[in-house]
Amino acid sequence: MGRTLENKREIVAELKESLTDTQLTVVIDYKGLTVAEITNLRKRLIPAGAECKVTKNTLMRIAVQDDPNWQPIADLCKESSAFLFLRDDLGGALKAYQEFQKATKKTVIRGGAMEGRLLTEADVKAIADLPSKEQLMAQIAGAINGVATKLAVGINEVPGSLARALQAVADKDKQDEAA
Repeated sequence: MGRTLENKREIVAELKESLTDTQLTVVIDYKGLTVAEITNLRKRLIPAGAECKVTKNTLMRIAVQDDPNWQPIADLCKESSAFLFLRDDLGGALKAYQEFQKATKKTVIRGGAMEGRLLTEADVKAIADLPSKEQLMAQIAGAINGVATKLAVGINEVPGSLARALQAVADKDKQDEAA
């Protein structure tokens, strides 16, 4: 039994809802994956705040047709498509997908969309190679800490330098008096 028109409208509404808080959507070709493997992929994506949906390409095209941010996805909707909706940790979610892909060797990234731009497979992989938000925060904190440490050492050095300069002048005065 096929889907009813009302059921299809619900699916399109769900897809639009998923896209509203998504930063990046990746389209993958999932041909050959079993239900267990798709479930495994979904479980891997959850900790990174991402989700995987398998839906008809026609329904996804309808969901994105009025949204300029996601219209480029329509070009990628062909054959067997699964859609990864990445929200918070883009790098973590893409790394989770890459680990899954290495294990199964059955999926291929077709591309993605972000901020109205169509991304190629290479673009998506480049995003995956970026450091995570936590790593960037740690690097910034380390840089700030390094500057603060140098500043504190510099400030502490001023009285010591002044004391050494005064001592040198006093020693020179003593030498001049002795001579």
